Amino acid sequence: MTQKPPLPDREKVKQTVAQMREVCRQFDNLNLAFDELIAQIEADIRKSPLTAYPLGKIQPVSQATESER
Repeated sequence: MTQKPPLPDREKVKQTVAQMREVCRQFDNLNLAFDELIAQIEADIRKSPLTAYPLGKIQPVSQATESER
């Protein structure tokens, strides 16, 4: 029959679990920072005059000058 591999040391398992939890916590913090950055960039894009015209929030320059005459 095949031999079963020996079980790892309990202390080693506890250390590995603690390290993995720390890595997960760091990834969660990184994801939160990316989410905040994405939200800020999206807000900047919505405020940009380059996107205001396609969204219909401002008139083209040619129409604005004709209506002012």
